[in-house]
Amino acid sequence: MKLQPNALAVLEKRYFMRDRDGNTIEDAEGMFRRVANAVAKGDDELAGKFFELMTTLDFLPNSPTLMNAGRPLGQLSACFVLPVEDSLDGIFDAIKQAAMIHKSGGGTGFSFSRLRSAESIVKSTGGVASGPVSFMRVFNAATEAVKQGGTRRGANMGVLRVDHPDIESFIRCKDAPGEFANFNISVGLTDAFLDAVERGTDYELVSPHDKKPQGTLSARAVYADIVNSAWKSGEPGILFLDRINAANPVPAQGEIESTNPCGEQPLLPFESCNLGSVNLKNMFSGGRVDWDRLRGAVELAVLFLDNVIDINIYPLPQIGETTLLTRKIGLGVMGFADLLLLLGIPYDSDRAVSLGGELMEFIDKTAKAASGRLAAGRGAFPLFERSVLNAPRRNATVTTIAPTGTLSLIAGVSSGIEPVFAFVYTRHVMDGAELREVNPILMDALERHGVQEAEALPEDVRRAFVSAHDISPEWHIRMQAAFQRHVDNAVSKTVNFPHDATAEQVREVYDLAYRLGCKGVTIYRDGSRSGQVLVAEKPNSGQDEDKDGGDGQGCDDCDSVQDRVIHPRERSKVTRGVTEKVVVGCGNLYITVNFDELGICEIFTNTGKKGGCPSQSEATARLATAALRSGVDPQYIIKQLRGIRCPSTVRQRGMECTSCPDAIARVVTRVMQEQYGFVPAPSKAPGVRAACPECGEALAHEGGCVMCHGCGYSKCG
Repeated sequence: MKLQPNALAVLEKRYFMRDRDGNTIEDAEGMFRRVANAVAKGDDELAGKFFELMTTLDFLPNSPTLMNAGRPLGQLSACFVLPVEDSLDGIFDAIKQAAMIHKSGGGTGFSFSRLRSAESIVKSTGGVASGPVSFMRVFNAATEAVKQGGTRRGANMGVLRVDHPDIESFIRCKDAPGEFANFNISVGLTDAFLDAVERGTDYELVSPHDKKPQGTLSARAVYADIVNSAWKSGEPGILFLDRINAANPVPAQGEIESTNPCGEQPLLPFESCNLGSVNLKNMFSGGRVDWDRLRGAVELAVLFLDNVIDINIYPLPQIGETTLLTRKIGLGVMGFADLLLLLGIPYDSDRAVSLGGELMEFIDKTAKAASGRLAAGRGAFPLFERSVLNAPRRNATVTTIAPTGTLSLIAGVSSGIEPVFAFVYTRHVMDGAELREVNPILMDALERHGVQEAEALPEDVRRAFVSAHDISPEWHIRMQAAFQRHVDNAVSKTVNFPHDATAEQVREVYDLAYRLGCKGVTIYRDGSRSGQVLVAEKPNSGQDEDKDGGDGQGCDDCDSVQDRVIHPRERSKVTRGVTEKVVVGCGNLYITVNFDELGICEIFTNTGKKGGCPSQSEATARLATAALRSGVDPQYIIKQLRGIRCPSTVRQRGMECTSCPDAIARVVTRVMQEQYGFVPAPSKAPGVRAACPECGEALAHEGGCVMCHGCGYSKCG
């Protein structure tokens, strides 16, 4: 196996089996052997083929399969959609069901469009409804309380139809920092709404519980709200609901209302889907695409994913029953950008778009043929006779382009169909040292041409090395559409915008996505989630217009010394927070980080029984608290504390931090990431990006998730 050291570190941290004491009890070969044996269902010859398919890194299944196949939990799917009925029982049933899914390691999608609007009369009680956004807070809180597999919180997709009466409050529901941190949100657009936008007319809102008209709104005004909100923060995304349902293979079974958390897998209520990705970088041989190797990988991957459906231990009986009716699988790709680099084709070119479409058409046709052969031997999916498909298949859908953040890191390739995020990045190691790493394809090009910098490469070679932020949004959408034309489900893709992009440019991309046949769009404007800087008001000096405060020591162009003094704001009466135990060189350090409606506001530390240096850690926490309440950006505090070294950590192995201040910085970073969905940048300067809470590397926004290419950290929602 050609696993890079960073891939092995990620596998050991997140995938390998452990004993009761937390010690790893398998290696990479053992993990792949465990998965292959389980999925092969006792067929030793097939297990050998599956093992080779994964260990050559030609194909990898989604993370739950790698983690749980052959283990007692046995939950192997990543994607679920649950219905939310318009009743208290239905709402809390969905919350309970979601908790079970999150506990098993899956992500959930919901449509809240069935819930009656806020202030609607509830006949059974005579009271008024609180509306979808209010109940979404309950779902968000429940997700916060349940950690996936004991390691991380679940991710959700929340969808609301554009014709729901509460659509305006839904569009703005994530405006406040920290709101709905465990949700991605998307507006479900209809063809009727988009026609009204085109004509410049009002459109009708529909009451969910009785389907009666409930007023009208300006279509263009609502569309502008969606665009402006996405420009500000990257959300909401948009889903083209009518287009999604036009591709529903079993419309008689119901309407598709929502997708999984990253938007690429539309599903019926109670359906699940297991995903996997073929490594396109491996399909490069002799200066061209090895179509025979690609065909073999796709055919075997379809068999693999179909077997997963049968051995899966579903978190709810109803999910198992519904999934088996359609047997949906989602085969996608990773390493596409790397393949382009090897071929010398720029991502933002007609050649690249054409090749993307050609590759996906080949994969889709090959996968459908393989599913057809399985149907001949094993039988078609049970609802085939009620489907709109022309020929029997084992699986109602076969292709999906999913985000492959951690999988692509394991394989050492680019994620999904995303362009390369960065060609040179810094990896942070425990003792505060920084290692500069260069994309291996770029490194090969530099060595081949005998130069040290990319700028010195020949123009035709250098042109291919474009990163995500070098590519115009139009090319992102054109590439997404090229793949979407040959994908059953949908495509997970983030359209990257520079910091200085305008809202009008976002709208142009939305319009283009609709015209080119995409099923949804996720955008992210560089740095748009990094401006959480608290500003302290100056104390009132009693001199309204006299800038020098009347003391004769000021000047015409600056405030006086008195006015420049910053006073920490008062502590809020009620705060929320988390306490985390961190092992430092002297023992256990308990760190509490509290926050209120304005952000992180205080830090407390307490040492365990083994002692340590409580006075120094308390002093650090007090000074950090004073800085936070004075409006200092938390990221600046993190930067000052991160990497400070203490001799006690040098003497011991396995330390996760380098000192008590470093431990405080790491906990504050994690709180910022978990509570606010980002780590604030040191300023509002253009191009500043959020940092990974685990290693400090710049985070990439890919397919509705944030992903660290340095250590494998990822978070959706």
